[in-house]
Amino acid sequence: MLSLIPWNAFFGGMLLGMSAVVLMLGIGRVAGISGIVSRLLPVRASNKENKSVDTDKTEKQWRIAFVVGMVISGWLLIPTGYQLPQLEEMNLVVVVIAGLLVGFGTKTANGCTSGHGIVGMARLSKRSIIATCVFMGVAMATVLVKNLMGLGA
Repeated sequence: MLSLIPWNAFFGGMLLGMSAVVLMLGIGRVAGISGIVSRLLPVRASNKENKSVDTDKTEKQWRIAFVVGMVISGWLLIPTGYQLPQLEEMNLVVVVIAGLLVGFGTKTANGCTSGHGIVGMARLSKRSIIATCVFMGVAMATVLVKNLMGLGA
């Protein structure tokens, strides 16, 4: 019998929400994945001049810990029956194009679904509410078009 409650999404959402709360209460930072990851990349000279070495090191440490925790959490759930996506079944070109589009979108929106959708909306940010509505609208339109073209799963 098909379960009507998407348990994986439900528990995943709870874990995302908890991580956002812990990060905000613990060190006062927003759990926006694109911002966390992008600030691990080399910093432009103009931004680097304004930060001390200690601040840069501390900032980098918590960001690395957050990303590592996000990546290994999938493997930690394998004993519970969780299955990681099978990369062999995916079209690498489509995955790369999708990743570039997501990167372009997060840069354009000045944040991603986790930063805007979880933290921004909880803070009642007008910009985040609008961005999340756009994200969700595009996602729904994509699924609709995909199903109309017969590409739905």
